[in-house]
Amino acid sequence: MRDTLRGLVQLARLGNCVAAGVLTATGAFVAGASGAAVPTALAAATTVFAVAAGNAINDYFDREIDAVNRPDRPIPRGAVPPRLALATAATWFAVAVAVAVALPPAAIAIAAVNLVALLTYTSLFKGTPGLGNALVAYLVGSTFLFGGAAVGNPRAVLVLAALAGLSTFTREVIKDVEDVAGDREEGLATLPIAVGERTALWIGAAALVVAVAVSPLPYLSGTLGAAYLAVVAVADAVMLYATYEGFDDPAAAQRRFKYGTFLAAAAFVVGRAAVVA
Repeated sequence: MRDTLRGLVQLARLGNCVAAGVLTATGAFVAGASGAAVPTALAAATTVFAVAAGNAINDYFDREIDAVNRPDRPIPRGAVPPRLALATAATWFAVAVAVAVALPPAAIAIAAVNLVALLTYTSLFKGTPGLGNALVAYLVGSTFLFGGAAVGNPRAVLVLAALAGLSTFTREVIKDVEDVAGDREEGLATLPIAVGERTALWIGAAALVVAVAVSPLPYLSGTLGAAYLAVVAVADAVMLYATYEGFDDPAAAQRRFKYGTFLAAAAFVVGRAAVVA
């Protein structure tokens, strides 16, 4: 029982859930949520439970691939039976839906699209070259949009969502390069398998170049101040280095990308805080 409970927590990937909730709250703050604590909290909670459910669903469908690529995960190692993982995912999805219905219509619409995307990612899109990467990129970027929509101002975080989405696309491509062995054995046609590993990495690099080019826009438009530009420049540098690193060490590179994404989010918070002050 103890190992099963620990396995359920690992199934959710609690760190990723909390991180996604923080990104949603960041989107709400950047959008101007100074007096909107309740919708911000509801949006963050929705994101936490939806991501937990999505991770569980992903592990359920990926259990044979994970037996090759990640045998220490809860289902392959026997800590969580597949049916229990599926039932747990359904419960977490139900909680996410129950919380989301209290939010504004635009936020509910984003939540509905995202819940369908999470349910269909592994079964329909993951093995399709580029589409699975693009879907994950959208889901990460949409956490900021969801936060903005929860407080009635999603347009304020469009650049942040684009930056997060494009950089996530790059990280997902690098992650697919890392997972080529298991994915090929399972018969998946991921981007590196379809076009070759180096070509896939160059496609990911091109997406990041677009993200870096977009990142100064909030400063150039006068929306955010110089503090934003200073921090986002560091975030851009981290992600560019991670892209370079991905050609030699995909595992280290895709982990480094997470730091770059959070630095980019922090740049928006710093920039917004300076404007509010």
